Amino acid sequence: MSTLTAPAEAAPAAPARPAYRVTGRRVLASEWAKLWSLRSTWITLGLGLLFLVAFGLIAANHYKSGIGSGRQDRDFATATAVSLSLFGTNFAQLALGVLGVLVTAGEYSTGMIRSTLTAVPRRLPVLWSKATVFGLVALAVGTLGVFVAFLFGSQIVSGTPAAMGLWHAGVVRSLLGAGLYLGLVGVIGTALGALLRSVAGGISVLVAGLMLVPGLISLLPSTWQDNISPYLPSKAGESMFALTHDSTTLSPAAGLLVFLGWTVLALAGAAYRLVRRDV
Repeated sequence: MSTLTAPAEAAPAAPARPAYRVTGRRVLASEWAKLWSLRSTWITLGLGLLFLVAFGLIAANHYKSGIGSGRQDRDFATATAVSLSLFGTNFAQLALGVLGVLVTAGEYSTGMIRSTLTAVPRRLPVLWSKATVFGLVALAVGTLGVFVAFLFGSQIVSGTPAAMGLWHAGVVRSLLGAGLYLGLVGVIGTALGALLRSVAGGISVLVAGLMLVPGLISLLPSTWQDNISPYLPSKAGESMFALTHDSTTLSPAAGLLVFLGWTVLALAGAAYRLVRRDV
């Protein structure tokens, strides 16, 4: 008598694992590729570098001509080679800050942010990667620009009361501080773009915080100005690269801490909205 055996059931196939995992390194590489694929990146970084070098050399030439004619402007009476070479910092910070806003808010305006967050569902690594990549790029461009402006500007003012070299006390610290300030401005711009999700809104808040608010504070009573002004983002940033300080300004270390506080605040707001709100 024969017995029939039931065929063994096939074991369920294990789901295929994706070929790639989302890692911090890959998110950084993705943001790096996206940054350099945009024509606006090259143009705006070039403008930032041009502003630093060109305005620094223009200021040095203006100072030199004033010395030669004997009619020096009051604003340049106490100028040094460092302050002249950093004359373009206020213009470069706008270029780098605006590009930082475009790095994040630009994806919201085009709708590309949906694809980005689909690929990186945890969301926050996208913000950290964007801020890190662009912050380092802005730091490199800013540091290169201020050193080039100083090296050429110091040659122009050589033999004048403003003459200084890299070996003078505080010069390297001031130049590195200016580069770091511009790098952090880029990070703040990136955070504002992610927080407001609007190119126009991010740029407006950036310009207001760096340029308009200090002007409004100057309308307050002098005692209020002395207590508030040093802690504004732009004033704290200036103390990072100022060669000399007085009782109304912060020390370089204190200025750095205050400006880092503003940077962290902007990033925290951007992170909160990115996690809590849908795109």
